[in-house]
Amino acid sequence: MTSERFPFAHERPWSQLLPSAFTDPPSAVVECNEVGLSARFGPFQVTTPWSNVRDVSVSGPYRWFRVIGPRLSLADRGVTFGTATRAGTCIRFHEPVAGLFGGRRVHPGLTLTVADPEGLVAAIEAATAGRPR
Repeated sequence: MTSERFPFAHERPWSQLLPSAFTDPPSAVVECNEVGLSARFGPFQVTTPWSNVRDVSVSGPYRWFRVIGPRLSLADRGVTFGTATRAGTCIRFHEPVAGLFGGRRVHPGLTLTVADPEGLVAAIEAATAGRPR
């Protein structure tokens, strides 16, 4: 697998309210490579091998106050890196990952509002094809 990069969506006015570190590459990008998934959102990063990905889907639309910026879901402890309300890619993991709380692995899921959510789903599905879920 070659490396694929997915920039975050830019949706007015939401992405304009965030510092550029949360919206512009290289500090805000999702990368899929032969090893796994890496999502950087300003100072926050989630990295996990493909074997940890349980499932992936397109989700949304969202309410702005639930998705814009780095967010923690109080319902399920999932983390969101969000710049847009239209749509995102929702990834669930077998084992929780670290994200907002440094090295503590507490997040069972990750939502990313990339510019091409369907493309990110396709890349993850291709990378995880044939792996047990």
